[in-house]
Amino acid sequence: MTTVGATTAELVARARRLAVPGERRVLGIVGPPGAGKSTLARAIVEALGPALAVEVGMDGYHLSNAVLADLGRGDRKGAVDTLDDAGYAALVARLAAARPGDPPVYAPVFRREIEEPVAAGVAVPADVPLVVTEGNYLLAPTGAWPAARARMTEVWYLDVPDVVRLARLEDRHHAFGKSRDDARRWANGSDQRNAELIEATRDGADVVVRWAG
Repeated sequence: MTTVGATTAELVARARRLAVPGERRVLGIVGPPGAGKSTLARAIVEALGPALAVEVGMDGYHLSNAVLADLGRGDRKGAVDTLDDAGYAALVARLAAARPGDPPVYAPVFRREIEEPVAAGVAVPADVPLVVTEGNYLLAPTGAWPAARARMTEVWYLDVPDVVRLARLEDRHHAFGKSRDDARRWANGSDQRNAELIEATRDGADVVVRWAG
């Protein structure tokens, strides 16, 4: 594991080296809630273009609100046991194995405006050489998470100061309908407990990134 400070342009250049036409690589981006994983993944995919890269998020494997209610886990949405880790690992295996000429793989997406996963929300053509996947638990040591991580060519851990990360989280929760007080409680409560678990997995990353944006 190495630690680097990098700009977006430098990280795009590193990702570009993984995008070898005719091959398939999976780049994982992990970090605690509010670290900027989806923002970085989107920046890489947009910079490389649709012929070279596509984004597939772990969040598409959130259990539905109805299932979480049945399990009594609705107040812990986002915790490691509120996602379908086996489903995600199976998807990553299919993505990693795809080669030009194979049919596309369809992956679910998570819609924040409804707080629910949506099936087959993104198509991954087999001739796109790089899949960028991001999420909280790519390095988790339990369940099927290690099987998913084993199919990833590289995993980057985003290291962001807590003061920045918590402010982002509070703003995000507020933007999607929580009151400012509820947003702050969620960011410092459930989200923070998840962050502590995720931070304990950082040594499993290939690179720890201090992203300059």
